[in-house]
Amino acid sequence: MSSDQFDIIVIGGGPGGYVCAIRAAQLGLKAACVESRGTLGGTCLNVGCIPSKSLLNLSENFHKAKKDFNNQGIEVENVKLNINKMMSNKNKSVQVLTKGIEFLFKKNKVEYLKGKGVIFSPNDVVVYGDTGKKNYKTKNIVIATGSNHSTLQGIEIDEKNIVSSTGALSLNKVPKKLIVIGGGYIGLEMGSVWSRLGAEVTVIEYLDHITPGMDKEISQEFLKILKKQGINFKLNSKVNSVKNVKEGVEVKFQDNKSKENGSIFADKVLVSVGRKPYTEGLNLSKIGIERDEKGRVNVDNKLRTSVKNIFAIGDVIKGPMLAHKAEEEGIAVAEIVAGQAGHVNYEVIPGVIYTSPEVAAVGKTEEQLKGDKVAYKVGKFPFLANSRAKVNNETEGFVKILADAKTDKVLGVHIIGPHCGDMIAEMALAMEFGASSEDIARTCHAHPTHTEAIKEAALAVDKRPIHF
Repeated sequence: MSSDQFDIIVIGGGPGGYVCAIRAAQLGLKAACVESRGTLGGTCLNVGCIPSKSLLNLSENFHKAKKDFNNQGIEVENVKLNINKMMSNKNKSVQVLTKGIEFLFKKNKVEYLKGKGVIFSPNDVVVYGDTGKKNYKTKNIVIATGSNHSTLQGIEIDEKNIVSSTGALSLNKVPKKLIVIGGGYIGLEMGSVWSRLGAEVTVIEYLDHITPGMDKEISQEFLKILKKQGINFKLNSKVNSVKNVKEGVEVKFQDNKSKENGSIFADKVLVSVGRKPYTEGLNLSKIGIERDEKGRVNVDNKLRTSVKNIFAIGDVIKGPMLAHKAEEEGIAVAEIVAGQAGHVNYEVIPGVIYTSPEVAAVGKTEEQLKGDKVAYKVGKFPFLANSRAKVNNETEGFVKILADAKTDKVLGVHIIGPHCGDMIAEMALAMEFGASSEDIARTCHAHPTHTEAIKEAALAVDKRPIHF
């Protein structure tokens, strides 16, 4: 095989793409990964989940130092925010991690092709780089080009005053007032960051609740906590226009029920109304790759497109737009191409909102179980009754476990509370192996830990919690 011929070429160097390429190389395939950004890691690492988590952590530390430490006997005076240093810290973390992926490529002998990848045939990928274009032959192609931010009709994102999540990650000063359009994961995380740093934040959401798709009871508790933290909400409201004006940015909206019109002004507006698949310039239509009405690439249960040797993973296909979902799909495709039985269990993919407190879930919500007419039992346990949460002053929230009424099999777990982004892994593992709530209840959890709340919630499924 010549240097320009590969077993598999992955287009896109995000979490799904680079993981797919590395796993393929581990399995003995000659693998290449095409990326046009100039750095690996995709949206997640460069302008998404990683830098946002850096700011979430740093803003929480600032908030604690300014508001909480004195009450806990840690006297801190003259707490100041240096936004430039904070952003520099975030950027350094991103740079280290992107370079880390390049190292992993070299270690695993994955060829990194810098430029824009275009599919010319099921076996030909042309890469347009700084030095021109070059054709590469391949037996298999993986589309892993991710997604781009969406906007509302008539709203132009300038990344100055009207920003996407990308712009919200790089503001050079704390806005006095910030309007967030959209009450989903990204909007609430970024709203939390800037609220902690001193901005007056207002969230405008079209629906009558935040976090669409989340278990309603958890969503309601989450809303209550965020309001308590000082974030304002205008629910059931349709945004009609967002325009730069002399006073800053004006957002006009209408109440969906009363039909009353209103307007508010802010220094910055974050448009966070979801993401859409990014497949621009790939040549998909010409080579016969089918897409659905939302622009997502259609795939079968083996992640194959309508062209047999071309696969698609991550945000360009149906399902939650989560980095770890894309990673699992990338590994599955690599294993399928290598002749193994690659598989993704979509029933146990956790989702996390990294606010304070965190919100995490895996499996079915109560609303989904009711819709599917599944008989179920519920067990809940509040962190207020958890020893570790109590001594750490982290008592907001609760654990909720949903189990099959007949078999006791765990069907869904929903947590709002401290460190639940890490805690949810236990329940994802349990569900992967078909655990019952009794299995969880009979598992010894270390004391004192936050995870004891999971054990107690499992006991509560059978109405026998010890500490509540």
